Amino acid sequence: MDEKESPRVGAAVKRRRRELRLTLAVVASRSGLSVPFLSQVENDRARPSRRSLELVAGALETTAGELLAVAEASRTVDVVRSGETSPDLPEGVRSLVRGRHQLHALEFTGEQDAGREFQHRNDELLYVADGAAEVEAEGRAYRLDRGDTLYLSGGVRHRWRATEPGTRLLVVAIGEHVEAEEE
Repeated sequence: MDEKESPRVGAAVKRRRRELRLTLAVVASRSGLSVPFLSQVENDRARPSRRSLELVAGALETTAGELLAVAEASRTVDVVRSGETSPDLPEGVRSLVRGRHQLHALEFTGEQDAGREFQHRNDELLYVADGAAEVEAEGRAYRLDRGDTLYLSGGVRHRWRATEPGTRLLVVAIGEHVEAEEE
């Protein structure tokens, strides 16, 4: 297969390797491929040839077809329109990503429960689309104005509140169901 046809199977390869609790070194030893190449495949920085994909699949006790099927099934393109609401969320909270994915994103409009404290397992980013907000994190207060972002690593306790009427705050995070790891 040529470059245009070669698959993006990184997430499927990584998921299968983790299911089997294998290191990249073990997969490299089983497949005869290098650890750096396998890392690039898992991170979609390299696309394996058909032969390399078969070697990886064999090392992961599956087939190339199964890895391709999983990769294809995980591809999603979805538009959430501005007027759409999320019936399972409180008023003023809207999901920006439908379903269960690695990326979790919510839009908060107006005043929310300023006293509620949050602590998430994975990283998140707060972005002020309109208005202003104040965030308390790690014992400090941060004022965020329109266009500002605040990054919080997993485990940081925090709370926020809108400080202007009409504030829209976007919260983007790695899904709680995803085990985020450093590479």
